[in-house]
Amino acid sequence: MAKVELKGIGKVYDGGVRAVSNANITIEDKEFCVFVGPSGCGKSTTLRMIAGLEDITEGKLFIDGIEMNDVPPKDRDIAMVFQNYALYPHMTVYDNMAFGLKIRKMDKAEIDRRVREAAKQLDLTIYLDRKPKALSGGQRQRVAVGRAIVREPKVFLFDEPLSNLDAKLRVTMRSELAALHNRLQATMIYVTHDQIEAMTLGTKIVVMKDGIIQQIGAPLYLYNYPINKFVAGFIGTPPMNFLTVRVLEKNGAIVCDEGSFEINPTEEQAKALKAFVGKEVTFGIRPEDLTYVEKPAAKDDMQMKITNKEPLGAETHLYLISNKGQSIIAKTTATADFRLGDTVNVVPNMAKAKFFEIKPDAPEELNICDMIEKKW
Repeated sequence: MAKVELKGIGKVYDGGVRAVSNANITIEDKEFCVFVGPSGCGKSTTLRMIAGLEDITEGKLFIDGIEMNDVPPKDRDIAMVFQNYALYPHMTVYDNMAFGLKIRKMDKAEIDRRVREAAKQLDLTIYLDRKPKALSGGQRQRVAVGRAIVREPKVFLFDEPLSNLDAKLRVTMRSELAALHNRLQATMIYVTHDQIEAMTLGTKIVVMKDGIIQQIGAPLYLYNYPINKFVAGFIGTPPMNFLTVRVLEKNGAIVCDEGSFEINPTEEQAKALKAFVGKEVTFGIRPEDLTYVEKPAAKDDMQMKITNKEPLGAETHLYLISNKGQSIIAKTTATADFRLGDTVNVVPNMAKAKFFEIKPDAPEELNICDMIEKKW
């Protein structure tokens, strides 16, 4: 397979509209790299530049150490799977999968071997004589993946391939794609706006916003050590809670005042927050890092009112609001009879808490306490 390198890649459209800025990424051989971010962040444009479907305005693209900027798409040895399947409706599954190989005038016996092998991997053998209209959405997507597999490319590219499927089928297809990567041991680059797909599929995640890479890392690293508020809020379901607090120094100790309760940072957090005494910062805590307690705790107790609840069987999501009007979500496995309007106490796991700068006009509001080395 192949190593893919983006060095200072940028894309500027006619009229000066910038879609991607200074992207520096190394995707190692056999990695499953997922580009994730909101609509319009530049992730699909980046994928299309790798594919050769968009010209590169700035920087250089390398596949296996060979510069690809001026190499036509057909000569890059890549295969792309699109969101809309792009199947020929008048052809059978077999012919759809074989079409690209026939165009290349490959030997018929080799074409047959590749198509039947890919069909077996994707559980499509019994559908080879059917046409796309006779298939379900998931089966059509597997045909599109099979068409890519038979080419035996150096790199697989996926552009939001599951977005047209229903929620249940997306879960199934995620599992199938992960298993396929394990079997093929191929370099795969995947674009999605769904961070659950990113977390479950990727060995490496690239988070983008406004055409700029925010952070690159393994899924759990991004979850535990987000470089800024945007990444913290984008990775994780439900998203991280954010509360505005003021950093104060009381009797030589650093505390963070929400207005209706105080939060006591850890010793390491307090050292970093000392430079922000008298200023407001953003306190971040994930719903799963809040613990419901029946009685007020000795410290770090956040007393809040229930505005909504979502019983999900094994756990309940509580939607809470403070006396200052700041809202959060807490996950709990407690079996208490939660009622709307009740006041409850939740305690944050401060070892998992984050603090971020407040800079509304800045491109990023940085993580204050974690030392994260930026390599992109």
